[in-house]
Amino acid sequence: MCGRFVVARPAEELVSVLAVDQRSDRLPLPSFNVAPTATAAIVLDSAKTDPPTRRLEPARWGLVPGWAKDPSIGVRAFNARAEELEDKPMFRNAFHARRAIVPVSGYYEWKQDAGTKTPHYIHPAGDAPLFLAGLYEWWKDASKPDGDPDRWLLSFTILTRDSIGALGSVHDRMPLFVDEDFADAWLDTDTDNVRDVLDAAMDAAPAVADTLEVEIVSPRVGDARNDDPGLIDPVSEP
Repeated sequence: MCGRFVVARPAEELVSVLAVDQRSDRLPLPSFNVAPTATAAIVLDSAKTDPPTRRLEPARWGLVPGWAKDPSIGVRAFNARAEELEDKPMFRNAFHARRAIVPVSGYYEWKQDAGTKTPHYIHPAGDAPLFLAGLYEWWKDASKPDGDPDRWLLSFTILTRDSIGALGSVHDRMPLFVDEDFADAWLDTDTDNVRDVLDAAMDAAPAVADTLEVEIVSPRVGDARNDDPGLIDPVSEP
């Protein structure tokens, strides 16, 4: 699973290799402890233009489908198992039409051992970005008037798959990583072979996972109110 992540640099810098055409002027600031229901930047291809416009937009973490009565449903939809997307009404439509990339600096995972949970920070070497496969949805808040910029809520979920290698020793699930060379295929709004695209992403993710570093960090990360660079500093074994 992925329950917390880090965006240590402005989102505009993290996506410099993804050829974004349009950037929102409401992007969130960097954060060292992004938790579900918080706002983060995502990349999506808008099919309303020809060719599609690649956009960097702020979105709420926790998918809220258009048919939802209220956005609280997103609290339990911050992750989606990649193997089950077509079987879940919550994610099925977005899988076929609204795929996104979530650019991060790294993410946190907790290893459970003998009743103790130890937080780990998992990230690329140096300050390279890490791209996570996601889905997005738009939800209309009918209580707000037309023209209100908050009438439409953009939300997202992060896909997960079985962990491998060193990541598997921390947790049995990991985010579905997307190599920058595969980003265009994942975001493509015209593809008719969505299942093939997902299968290719699943097959390619382990190569990215093998390059990541895993470090024990402070238990302070467990409190979402803590948000400072010290959260990603390695600490000694507990």
